[in-house]
Amino acid sequence: MSESSQTPPFDRPRSVVKMFLARHQQEGDGAVVRRCIGRNELKFLDPFLMLDHFSVTPPAGFPDHPHRGFETVTYMLQGAMTHQDFAGHKGTIGTGDVQWMTAGRGIVHSEMPAGEGVSNGLQLWINLSSRDKMIEPSYQELLSDEIVRAEEDGVEVRVIAGESMGVRSPVHTRTPTIFLDFTLKPRAQVHQSIPASWNSFVYVIEGEGVFGSSNSAAVAAHHVLVLGPGDGLSAWNRSSKRLRFVLIGGQPLDEPVAQYGPFVMNTQAEINKTIEDYQYCKNGFELARSWRSQ
Repeated sequence: MSESSQTPPFDRPRSVVKMFLARHQQEGDGAVVRRCIGRNELKFLDPFLMLDHFSVTPPAGFPDHPHRGFETVTYMLQGAMTHQDFAGHKGTIGTGDVQWMTAGRGIVHSEMPAGEGVSNGLQLWINLSSRDKMIEPSYQELLSDEIVRAEEDGVEVRVIAGESMGVRSPVHTRTPTIFLDFTLKPRAQVHQSIPASWNSFVYVIEGEGVFGSSNSAAVAAHHVLVLGPGDGLSAWNRSSKRLRFVLIGGQPLDEPVAQYGPFVMNTQAEINKTIEDYQYCKNGFELARSWRSQ
């Protein structure tokens, strides 16, 4: 992966087809997010519904709210968040930890910062296929030291989902997904394969990097880069500081999407039914009748 090797090892390297800065907006109860997917520039990238880079300082947070029809992936970059839901599940994830929640037919939960100071991280929403939208809710949680990683020639990768540099995550993804956290030292480069039929994008967390083509301009932190078709992504760090970014890709579902806030189904009729189920605490939302987070 030396800097002298400029030719990507792909027959069809993926290029950047769209790029924009994820700007701050208010969400939850006093929280601030940089919304990457789910905004005017990029409303949807099948199978991804939303990506937020959130920043929360107590007493702000994300109090009791419902979900149905998709999965949420919360990856902590700094601080800690405490999660609890109406089925009795409760836990705290800290820096480097991951919670992969399948909301399925319905969950009501809260996500609030634990301790003082700023907590920030990424939350990704992944759509579920029509056959999986009404499955029972479930969780997969990985502590930071349980996340598989690899390091070579100035490149470190933490594999949240999928495979990279010869290591594979144990996380089961109902919608086939890769979620890779790369850190490149100065002068390092990486070439990551991506299944040709998948959609993919990059979010730059820290530093600046060159993506797609070695003669492209460097891209700074907090930019979103949507990748075009091809076999894989190449990235170079030509700066004097480290570069950190996530590469996320997934197999498109190619199904209609009907969304009303935290409910994602295939038709408006299913959305109307979901709203009714939530309002009347039935068909998966029975426990919402009396539950409140502590």
